[in-house]
Amino acid sequence: MNDSCCSIPAPSHAAIPDHAANLLSQDTPGDLAECPVMKGSTVVKSTAEAAGLYRDVDGVRYWFCCAGCGPKFDADPAAYIAA
Repeated sequence: MNDSCCSIPAPSHAAIPDHAANLLSQDTPGDLAECPVMKGSTVVKSTAEAAGLYRDVDGVRYWFCCAGCGPKFDADPAAYIAA
């Protein structure tokens, strides 16, 4: 997958910092999330938080795969939360 749903290049494993390179294979399911905008995109929560790629809605945190997903989510959070 070269592009995300937001027409912004999706992060590749090569773009993940060295200290986090193996997170997808080593982390427990609690350390991973699925982007609510681009279903099927796995997100490392700590990496997304460090990049500001998350939103809190009604006490629940949602993590995003790319910078373009935040504005889409902001426009209609209920549509993505219910999906």
